[in-house]
Amino acid sequence: MTAKRRRPRKDQVLQQNTIEIRVRYAECDAMAVAHHASYPIWLEMGRTELYRETGSTYRELETEGLHLAVAALEIRYKAPVNYDDVITLETTLTQIGRAKLVHTYKLTREGIILATAETTLACVNPHGRLTPLPDSLTRINT
Repeated sequence: MTAKRRRPRKDQVLQQNTIEIRVRYAECDAMAVAHHASYPIWLEMGRTELYRETGSTYRELETEGLHLAVAALEIRYKAPVNYDDVITLETTLTQIGRAKLVHTYKLTREGIILATAETTLACVNPHGRLTPLPDSLTRINT
């Protein structure tokens, strides 16, 4: 009999990190406001650093033939982000499933919430088929 993996509540904090990002000119529109296409890139930066803090990297995951594909992405914009702003991104791992990870995000500037977001990542093999998460990801704070 195999042990069942723990299924945390959606709002549970399994792992969390914070990074600072200076908004580059290339990430902005003609009005010096961050373009909406920049936000998913920032979210990926937060996830990458969060995973790195576990002692692993995405590169190592890929050498195992595994990829974390974004299966769902939701961003709620609250206030504009401008060129040269220094913003803080808080990334929180809230769920670990058999083949998925759920992260939530909060983007702030000097305590003001600029955006919130949530992503669901699916673990897939090189053929794009769902595959169980590796132990390096399922052992996080469990």
